[in-house]
Amino acid sequence: MSNTNAQIKGDWTGTLDYQGTAVGIIFHLTETNGVVQGTMDVPLQGAVGIPLTSVTFENNQLALNIEQAGIKYEGTLENSKITGTYSQAGIKLPLVLAKTVITKPGDTTLVSTETQLAELIALDKGNHKYQVADYFAKPKLSSFQLSPNGKYISYREKDDKNKRHVMVKEVKTGKIIRAIEEKDELIRGMGWINDDRLVYVMDQGGNENYHLYAINIDGSNNIDLTPFENVQASILNMLKEQKDYIIIQMNKDNKQVFEPYKVNINTGALEKLFTNEDPANAVVGYDFDKDGNLRGYSKMLNGINTQYFYKPQGTTSFEVFHTTKWDETFNVVSFNYASKNLDEAYVLTNLDSDKSRIVLYDLKNKKIIKEIYSNEEYDANLISLSRKRNWEIDFVGYEGEKVVIKPISETFKKIYSNLDNQFKGYEFSISGKTDQEDQLLVIVQSDKLYGRYYHYDTKSGKATLLVDLMPQLKEEDMAVMRPITFKSRDGLTLHGYITLPKAALDGKRVPLIVNPHGGPQGIRDSWGFNPETQLFASRGYATLQVNFRISGGYGKDFLRAGFKQIGRKAMDDVEDGIQYVIDQGWADKSNVAIYGASHGGYAVLRGLAKTPNLYKAGVDYVGVSNIFTLMSSIPEYWKPYKEMLYEIWYDLDKEDEAAITKEVSPIFHIDAIKSPLFVVQGANDPRVKIAEADQIVKALRDKGVDVPYMVKYDEGHGFGKEENQIEFYKAMMGFFSKHLH
Repeated sequence: MSNTNAQIKGDWTGTLDYQGTAVGIIFHLTETNGVVQGTMDVPLQGAVGIPLTSVTFENNQLALNIEQAGIKYEGTLENSKITGTYSQAGIKLPLVLAKTVITKPGDTTLVSTETQLAELIALDKGNHKYQVADYFAKPKLSSFQLSPNGKYISYREKDDKNKRHVMVKEVKTGKIIRAIEEKDELIRGMGWINDDRLVYVMDQGGNENYHLYAINIDGSNNIDLTPFENVQASILNMLKEQKDYIIIQMNKDNKQVFEPYKVNINTGALEKLFTNEDPANAVVGYDFDKDGNLRGYSKMLNGINTQYFYKPQGTTSFEVFHTTKWDETFNVVSFNYASKNLDEAYVLTNLDSDKSRIVLYDLKNKKIIKEIYSNEEYDANLISLSRKRNWEIDFVGYEGEKVVIKPISETFKKIYSNLDNQFKGYEFSISGKTDQEDQLLVIVQSDKLYGRYYHYDTKSGKATLLVDLMPQLKEEDMAVMRPITFKSRDGLTLHGYITLPKAALDGKRVPLIVNPHGGPQGIRDSWGFNPETQLFASRGYATLQVNFRISGGYGKDFLRAGFKQIGRKAMDDVEDGIQYVIDQGWADKSNVAIYGASHGGYAVLRGLAKTPNLYKAGVDYVGVSNIFTLMSSIPEYWKPYKEMLYEIWYDLDKEDEAAITKEVSPIFHIDAIKSPLFVVQGANDPRVKIAEADQIVKALRDKGVDVPYMVKYDEGHGFGKEENQIEFYKAMMGFFSKHLH
């Protein structure tokens, strides 16, 4: 019998043809003490590790059962293939299985089974008005964009299999065609190149090796513009003046550096525009003008400085313009095409100030012509120009507690005033416009409104509703998100947000979920609709988001205050925020949990080890558990930034900083962690490798901590597929229901 079982041990894969959809099935069969057991995966549905109820194999006949799901498979083994029938819910389909060696990343024995996760999900009890899917199902219609001539509107439309196809609607006739069909891989982004062609972006299973594709609006001439293995590509410039070309960058010739190419979007023909010859001091930014001429570029120097090279008009070579620290800002936003001085540009800079400001700059004579806009408290970083009206400034702005827009041009003042009257109390932004700027796409949002798209006619001033993205979520039922300001224990002014459920508004102290953001450097939390905090509020939890030191938007001194403080003072800031909301009477200090992704996931693990009595539970989503392994396993294209990472985090080559790194790496402080932890990971994550999650799960389980572990083998750094997202949030709600009361 044992020898017979040896024939079927291993991984078996096959494909069902279900109503025209190819559905991959994987059976994993193992043997223990002469008994065969197994699990089933259905990757298309995000289902992994479904336990088989029974496995029998006699006389080359295999029978597999999953009683709970009513699934049966019966087949005959012959020459390493099993030919048989798959049955479920009265449907019978032929299924041929082939022996396959599947090497999944990470330690698959650690991953919670489907049954275990289902039991966790079932703990989210209660008569809730809204279900998890109400917050995290992708909108039926989304991502609206106007074609340059305004004749068409493109958008994403979700089908009943959660595929989000790209549709194109002719505005005049209402005729709709499917331009791009989404298949197994997610379309990560798309946009108009010209009136006839679209560009879209895909990777493989979240590995972030993005390819760029171009396609006609009728779905013809679909070509991969970057058909290279293990290469990451992105768009640099759309070249409005040359409608058949775009400028892209990719790391084709050297995985560590990105070089610009001009690509013909009809044929895929590539022309390399610049060679990045010094990977140790990589070029990290290119400034092309509207005609596709390379005018300047930024280059890393010794890992922690930035050199800017500029070629003044009338000269033939690039000269060193200046050398700055990597964390100082000098960004050419746009050349000033309205000026006769071709070396004029709008520049975002903080070289001579703490906060970034927008200035008009003479790049040839290296001097500021005039300041355009600044703010005393926040980085000014918003500017919009009108290509149609000779490049005049339409508006400037910044993000403080909320986004603040200051209209400049007379034309935009009228548009802004009109929109402000129609959408009082909401944030609205221009998400697209035609080349003639006679039609705009406007998105309207608030802390209680996910978003509505409007088609705006600038002549009539009329805004026509295109779609309410989440009509199932009623504004009157959503929670309020309040900006907060408080002092850190060492006197720093900190900002953040608290989302409060109704019970907290009525004066009751409620359980609190702290949600540190990712990054950590230069990222910040913002005011607006957040499906996570709204879900938490619907279950009675308040959510705290702190823009701790090193967050972006508050000036370079605030950014630098967080260098070499990750897991230390940056974590203190989060704790000080918790104390602040407890002092306000909103939160129950005995009912605090922490949840975060990426750096936020690291903050979860660090928080559970640093202040083990503060948190009742934690959820670590694609988080770092060991800073040493994070630094040693970074992608190739991060390696030019290694010294910068050392400056932000810790320099592992210095004995004293390596000691601090050990002090703040959660993996070395397992003994301090006692609270239950839910770990969630994408198997293909190129930034935080699955080993980061595996090692924390194993170490904590070995000491008896409750650690459910969800892994998706078709995802990377965060889940992109709707079904995976919904399952994750369902499980998280069950986990919090179990541990927050």
